[in-house]
Amino acid sequence: MRQAIVDAHAEYPGLSLHEIARICYVQFNRKPSHHTIQLVLADGPKPSRSTRRFPRFDEIADPAERHRVIIRLHAEGWMPFSIAEYLGTSRQTVHITLRRLAEEQFAGLEDKPHTRKRRALKTDLRAMNAVKRLQENPELGAYRIHTALLQQGINLSPSTCGRILALNRKLYHLQMPVKRGRPKKEMPFKAERRHQYWTTDIRYLDMHQLGGGIIYCISILENFSRAILASTISRQQDTEAYLAVLYAAIRKHGVPEVLVSDNGGVFRSHDALRIYKALGIQKVEIEKRQAWQSYIESNFNAQRRLADWHFERAQTWEDLLAAHEKWLLDFNY
Repeated sequence: MRQAIVDAHAEYPGLSLHEIARICYVQFNRKPSHHTIQLVLADGPKPSRSTRRFPRFDEIADPAERHRVIIRLHAEGWMPFSIAEYLGTSRQTVHITLRRLAEEQFAGLEDKPHTRKRRALKTDLRAMNAVKRLQENPELGAYRIHTALLQQGINLSPSTCGRILALNRKLYHLQMPVKRGRPKKEMPFKAERRHQYWTTDIRYLDMHQLGGGIIYCISILENFSRAILASTISRQQDTEAYLAVLYAAIRKHGVPEVLVSDNGGVFRSHDALRIYKALGIQKVEIEKRQAWQSYIESNFNAQRRLADWHFERAQTWEDLLAAHEKWLLDFNY
């Protein structure tokens, strides 16, 4: 045991007293104290060898032999840190080798590739061919292909099916599914130039908390730019309030070619019709119960999102006017 203590320290002086005690326990089933080991190193016999038992890690050509050296030193009682320092390798390599030994026994001694292991993909040739066969029916889309594949035991997401469908159409020039729906209607008052069409309407601001009845928002929209030319908040929806908004729009922007509205009485009053005739404005109405023909209907949704929250929190008439002015500036900006 004294000779083993001296030889272990001579082979690698970095071994701690605790590790030397472990080496003695492994070889002789006895574990000397630290003081005993210090006395032996000071007054013990001379080392029995003057050279290394094992070359450095990089000097061993056979990968399996490298790992065997690590395992042998560990079996003798060496700690992983000392093994790494003695062989000139990293502690990670030592720990990986010992872990493989515990998990795979000696089958884990061979080097394994460092490339990342590819996971098995669901989209294999069998799935691609199944999609192509189903795609012969051009009416089937991604979701129907997904369901049909499930019946065959192939689980691909609808988005993956959609990508395969697009790839097959490009490779094999397959037909796209035909969408059979109602034909899209053209807007009857689509402007081709500025101030060709103006659209006017009145919205009820029933979300306000001011009391005193309903409050109305009267606005005029320019169809080409979709800008609000004039707008006001009013307690009344009579001809006088509407004509005030019309006057403000004409005074700033000039006269439109056509003015579009619904069949509201204020837009077709005698006073309004005389003004249209005097200024050369053609007055037209959208069809009954066809609000989609009015461009300003979309603006009502924009006003609801941008301004209704502020309208509802207005405490005074001045607050409501300020919220309306802010909405007008924000929308046109």
